[in-house]
Amino acid sequence: MDKQRDFVLRTIEERGIKFVRLWFTDVVGTLKSVAIAPAEVEGAFNEGLGFDGSAIEGLTRSFEADVLAHPDPTTFQILPWRGEVDPTARMFCDITTPDGQPAVADPRNVLKRTLAKAAERGFTFYTHPEVEFYLLKSSKYGKNGPIPVDSAGYFDNVPGGTAHDFRRRSVRMLEDLGISVEFSHHEAGPGQNEIDLRYADALTTADNIMTFRTVVKEVAIEQGVYATFMPKPMSEHPGSGMHTHMSLFEGDANAFYEAGAKYQLSKIGRQFIAGLLKHAPEITAVTNQFVNSYKRLWGGDEAPSFVCWGHNNRSALVRVPLYKPNKGQSARVEYRAIDSAANPYLAYSLMLAAGLKGIEEGYELPPEAEDNVWSLSDTERRALGYTQLPASLDHAIQFMEESELVAETLGEQVFNYVLLNKRQEWRDYRSQVTPFELQKNLEML
Repeated sequence: MDKQRDFVLRTIEERGIKFVRLWFTDVVGTLKSVAIAPAEVEGAFNEGLGFDGSAIEGLTRSFEADVLAHPDPTTFQILPWRGEVDPTARMFCDITTPDGQPAVADPRNVLKRTLAKAAERGFTFYTHPEVEFYLLKSSKYGKNGPIPVDSAGYFDNVPGGTAHDFRRRSVRMLEDLGISVEFSHHEAGPGQNEIDLRYADALTTADNIMTFRTVVKEVAIEQGVYATFMPKPMSEHPGSGMHTHMSLFEGDANAFYEAGAKYQLSKIGRQFIAGLLKHAPEITAVTNQFVNSYKRLWGGDEAPSFVCWGHNNRSALVRVPLYKPNKGQSARVEYRAIDSAANPYLAYSLMLAAGLKGIEEGYELPPEAEDNVWSLSDTERRALGYTQLPASLDHAIQFMEESELVAETLGEQVFNYVLLNKRQEWRDYRSQVTPFELQKNLEML
């Protein structure tokens, strides 16, 4: 760590960095930033930077307001969109109390705690997110809703299109920040794009997702358009998910791989999926944390609404992708409910905790779904034992309230704050009179 600190201090001097942004995340997943002068960085490494945590969503209660932000030197990067005028860098921070204890409500610390539990069992947790988002002409919207930048579809090549330039610039910028991109393409909705980040350990991935959102927003501003990670900005078009591929490694060996097993999926892999399925309804208020998230989950377009798994079945909640011969290291499972607006630290904590619970308790994996689950009738789904994911944020809160797994993983303070925040959102939403109601009822009633 000392070598890393020295590298940061040397780079700041050599590259003429004028500002260093210290980044951290609140409980809802909003990125927070405070800029310090280069001369303050060494002090921040040694002592942390003090601030009032009670002003940040869910971070502390008012009577324990003082916290310290400790920059993590391994996350140091120069921000490419700032250019050569007043070069600026960033580091992610861990939040502690004044006596040096990790702040229980720091989302990054919640994930670190869960990863430490996995490490005690000999596992490293890797994730690979496929992040979808919409590019709109602006953040303003008219009677017909937001206006996308194009009318292209899945994998479309749009000569001279905004999305091409946008993706090229975004990918270049992400690579400059040390974030490897696997591929990028136009998605199914007009103006909808997807950029997939390469596999990394879950903490690195969560940091990368927070950086990714910032890069996408910055590039959009630069190009005169607007990017949104809202789960379902347009009712008639697909929502934006963040399908995440996951695997556990024991040392250099993929714990999900077993040569000769069905789909080359080991017992540990099967139990991990069983844990995800059993606890999926409880974790949905975090993986899908907004009222709007449920418009995506229940809006069709391959969004998963029912708790089941399948081999390469895109209507299932958990998918086991096609096996690549002689590539045991790539064995993985894909969780398809999580959307692009989730707090990645908390969501990945709960997805990992659910999978680990399945391994610890030896959960049995139910039979796989071989049909398109959406095309089955309710009676057929019931007969096959496919329960549904929560149908609304209110429904999801009810599952979460009863969950020992979520309470234990998030810790009491984060658990209570998420519930408080989400209940308030539901109350605010429930009190709205929507255009749908006015169109449907005003003249008729």
